[in-house]
Amino acid sequence: SKKPRWPFSKRGVGKDKHKHTSDLENCLSSVKITNFRGYDFYSLKDKTWDEVMETHHKLLTNQLDLRKQQEAVWELFTSECTYFLDHLLVLKMIFMNTLKYLQTHEYLLDVDLWRLFANLEELTQTSLGFVNSLFGIIKDYADASEISSSLDFISVLTKYFRGSLCQSHQTYCLNYSAAIFYLESLRQRDDFGIYLKWCEQNEQCRRLHLPELLVAPLQRLTRYPLLLKNIWKRSMDSAEKIMIYSIKEKVEKSIWDLEGKVKWLDNFQKFRYLQEIIVWPPLWDRDKRFFIPECLKHIFKEHTAENILSPTNRHLLYEGKLTLAESTRFLDVYLFLFSDFLLVTKTKRNKKKLGGSDPGLMCPSLTPELQAVIKEGGSCTVLDQPIPLDRLVVKSIEPLHVSVFGLRNAFLIQHENRYRQCIAAFLLQAQTENIKVCILMLWVFDSSAFT
Repeated sequence: SKKPRWPFSKRGVGKDKHKHTSDLENCLSSVKITNFRGYDFYSLKDKTWDEVMETHHKLLTNQLDLRKQQEAVWELFTSECTYFLDHLLVLKMIFMNTLKYLQTHEYLLDVDLWRLFANLEELTQTSLGFVNSLFGIIKDYADASEISSSLDFISVLTKYFRGSLCQSHQTYCLNYSAAIFYLESLRQRDDFGIYLKWCEQNEQCRRLHLPELLVAPLQRLTRYPLLLKNIWKRSMDSAEKIMIYSIKEKVEKSIWDLEGKVKWLDNFQKFRYLQEIIVWPPLWDRDKRFFIPECLKHIFKEHTAENILSPTNRHLLYEGKLTLAESTRFLDVYLFLFSDFLLVTKTKRNKKKLGGSDPGLMCPSLTPELQAVIKEGGSCTVLDQPIPLDRLVVKSIEPLHVSVFGLRNAFLIQHENRYRQCIAAFLLQAQTENIKVCILMLWVFDSSAFT
């Protein structure tokens, strides 16, 4: 039989793709990475305090407590050097600057630098200033002729920890989870994969991959209180100890604030996406008993229900895929249990609209089921009105009563009005017995509606 001809739209696609890949690789081969050895403190990051003092021909102090304090300050300095040179600078010079270079040559133009690297430029400059300031006071101490001279590190700690160091880390950390999720979506692309492989093969990456480098600022922020505590423990002067302790508390408070902001931001983003995918059908579509003339429908449209999903004082306690038993069929539904009401929705997939939503724009905390719905341009249509938790009754169903219908792990949800009349009922099936037990237990502890 004759082989069908390729359609005109597909001719040469393989060649064009190969040419684009070849051009991208050629562009990457022209990228020049600056060597990091030009910084004055580069050679110090792997040395001990004793080795530095010997190099400068300075005698170590006989005061054991003062010497321990100096070693603690030195640990803060060398660890910041390592953080700046091996993590921040690698991210900036190899990954971010290479991506900028490619974009100037019209490659990977749609990759958003901020979503991937956030305020990395600011973070790098702040860390460099901190390292240089510590390096300056250490150099002055080492060059001083008097043995009794001391490290003036309190002013540097105060300037940076009460200034931009914590704030710049907070800004970066708030974007971290979204950046990792965005990176995972970009990895599926051939052109981004070529760029990523080229960067990670650079010897200055020290075999670290991009996700391991992106997490470094989070790890560094949580380590600052430990390093400050170490200096505080080895300080003898009472005024000095009070200052160091207050700085340590400031950093810890910054971390606590960050945890609260991350939770709030995650909750806000999740509700924003839920508003986009949850569809509230009008009254006449939800129940055919209600007849509304076309000329009056505009009255109902003025009072949309979308504002119900406002994140203000509302949290999503549980979400998941279940099966709803109807009179003649089983229907896949998706449950949303909020802190004050329950929504039963029907998932609708639109396979004609594949890739309709940018996967990089999705909230990382969305479940894989919802992510799949969004990628296919689908939605979750509300089957009935929201059920307030104080009007909700949940009952476990014994297998004996529903086995004839082919139901397993079944339970019943009843919606009662203010007069305790049942106005809606949903017979649901969980995927496993464990999921059913978890749902029932959740209602026991998170609502007073369970019976």
